[in-house]
Amino acid sequence: RVLLERFVEKGRHVEIQVFADAHANVVHLHERDCSLQRRHQKVIEEAPAPGLNDTTRAAMGAAAVAAAKAVGYRGAGTVEFLFDGAEFYFLEMNTRLQVEHPVTELITGLDLVELMIRVAAGEKLPLKQKDVKIDGWALEARVYAEDPFRNFLPSIGRLVRCQPPAESAHVRVDTGIEEVSEVSMYYDPMIAKLITSGRTRDE
Repeated sequence: RVLLERFVEKGRHVEIQVFADAHANVVHLHERDCSLQRRHQKVIEEAPAPGLNDTTRAAMGAAAVAAAKAVGYRGAGTVEFLFDGAEFYFLEMNTRLQVEHPVTELITGLDLVELMIRVAAGEKLPLKQKDVKIDGWALEARVYAEDPFRNFLPSIGRLVRCQPPAESAHVRVDTGIEEVSEVSMYYDPMIAKLITSGRTRDE
C-alpha cells in the first residue's frame, strides 16, 4: 500500500476551538491563526484568522464539529488544519485548551476555562452554535526566555528585570513569573503571554 499526502507549500496553521458535552452537544468557537512560528513553536496567534472568508470559516467549523462528534468527544478541544488559501486539510486534534485560548475568549466573550469545568462536571453546554458570534479582533504574543545572540536558544537563570504593560480592557498579561523568579531548564521557555484586543485587526 502507498499512502500519499498532498504537499502544501505555503500553508497556514488555522485551528478551531470546539466544546462537546456529555449530552451529544458540540459547538465550535471559531478559529485562530497560529501560522507565525519559529522552530515549529507558535509565537503569535490571532483570532479571527485574517483573510478567511465566511464560507471557508463555516466549512472549517463544521468539519471540526463533525470530527469531534465522530469520536464521541467530550470537553474542550482544538482541531487543527493546514489551509492553503483555498482548501483546508486536517492536521490533528489537541484534546485540551491551548496556550492561545485567550484570543478566542476575547472575540467570543466566553470564559473557556469555566466552560471546560462545567462540561467536565456533566453540565450541558449553555449555548448553541447560533449564539457564538465574533466580536472584534485579538492577538497573543508569547514571551519567551531566549537568547537572541545564540539563535534564540532557551535561556535559563534569574529574571532580573520585568516590566509588563499595564493591564486594561484591551491589554491582558498572563504570567506566573516576576522579578527574581528563576527560569528553569526543566520547562518550556515561555514565561508570559501578552494578549491585546481591538475592534479591528489594525486597531
